[in-house]
Amino acid sequence: MGLVRTLIDRDRERAESAFPRKLRERYDGDLHFGRSPAARPYVIANFVSTLDGVVSFEIKGKSGGGTISGSNRADRFIMGLLRASADAIIVGAGTLQAVSAKSLWTPEYVYPDADRLYEEYRVNAHKPQYPLLVIVSGSGQLELKRAVFRTPAIRTVIITTSAGRDELTRRGAATLGSVEVHALKSSGGSVAPRAILQLLQSQYGVKRLLHEGGPALFGQFLAARVVDEFFLTLSPQIAGRKGDATRPAVVKGVEFAPNSAPWFEMVSIKEQAAYLYLRYRRRRS
Repeated sequence: MGLVRTLIDRDRERAESAFPRKLRERYDGDLHFGRSPAARPYVIANFVSTLDGVVSFEIKGKSGGGTISGSNRADRFIMGLLRASADAIIVGAGTLQAVSAKSLWTPEYVYPDADRLYEEYRVNAHKPQYPLLVIVSGSGQLELKRAVFRTPAIRTVIITTSAGRDELTRRGAATLGSVEVHALKSSGGSVAPRAILQLLQSQYGVKRLLHEGGPALFGQFLAARVVDEFFLTLSPQIAGRKGDATRPAVVKGVEFAPNSAPWFEMVSIKEQAAYLYLRYRRRRS
């Protein structure tokens, strides 16, 4: 029985699928991705938002997406499915900090009930056991005792600045066998998304990258026009904002003029109870 029900499916990508039959049943359909038109990985983003557009309560211990989604099973299943589809997953330092120190960015960590199906899917798609984890931190001020840095089976790449590399060296990053640090040119403490994508493609062979936030890093990728697809779970709650409250939306730190704002086309809508699971593909000019 499916975890979600498909309301609309306009996907025109009908290439051969590596989906196991039981995954197709739970997702109520297939899942195809296009190829990036440029010499870079195909970038997919995944967020969960309240009805009024809040993606984090910004409260210690309650800042993660699970608080927004209410740990909805279908949302977690789709998150795991997208992780299983990716060669690499990218997150910002704030997103890393918002979750438990035990958190792992693997398909089965977020939805253990489908662990065998995710594994079969990756085998069929000729992918390694786990996607590469990419963490972006300009300052390098990361808590290196977290599980993502100390799980040998998970390969982790930290992308930072020269100052961030020095800080990571001071904190002992060089002693972690599954962690690699790359310092790229930066402007104002930020590394350009296209430079990140070029590195991931040329040195790690990444063809499909899953972007899991946060809003500031995602905003930079949108501004660089390198986001190809956008998955959004719409959670049936309202968070609100008061005064100068900093509860972020999907995008933070950039804004677009009407004539330059990115447009997306609807690919599919799925539903379960009061939740909607939306998928969009960037409109090509």
